[in-house]
Amino acid sequence: MKGLIISAVIVMATVFLIVQSGAYLTVNSPEKSDAIAVLAGDPNDVRYWRGLELLRAGYGRRMILDASAKRAEHAADLAARTAGEQAPNISVCVIEAASTLQETADAARCLAQLQPPPRTVLIVTNDYHTRRAFSIFRNRLPQHHWSVGAAHDNYFFGLPWWKKREWAATNFTEWQKILWWELWKRWRS
Repeated sequence: MKGLIISAVIVMATVFLIVQSGAYLTVNSPEKSDAIAVLAGDPNDVRYWRGLELLRAGYGRRMILDASAKRAEHAADLAARTAGEQAPNISVCVIEAASTLQETADAARCLAQLQPPPRTVLIVTNDYHTRRAFSIFRNRLPQHHWSVGAAHDNYFFGLPWWKKREWAATNFTEWQKILWWELWKRWRS
């Protein structure tokens, strides 16, 4: 009987953790900062729009918009066309990175070019990517105080995560990446 109760508790705890796994990925706690860093890798520009919203709301004085070399012109045009009076406060940071971990080096270079160099930085990325990005940037660039703002793209992710195939795939993939980061990459050089 005791073994049955323990098994039932383990099964219920496992189901609870699986159901809540999508919510755990999201951190949305933007703080007023010296700069806003909009991370690359967003084909739908929701990160840009969330970053611009936060810039306009006074969460930062400057915004760097990370973009691959292929998307840099698009990013600059988008900011010039849509940012209005905030356009002079936005710069495009051309990155070579293929991962969030690698992107920290490119972002550090671009943040260092801002005058004065920012002490506090607000990261903007997709909601499902916030916990991992926040952890990586805090770990790799501890000279800055970091906060994070979540951008929502209903195509890629939503809650409950199992309602749509794309959401489930995103949840599963992001959990693989966060576990790889937390259990392995974080502790390597």
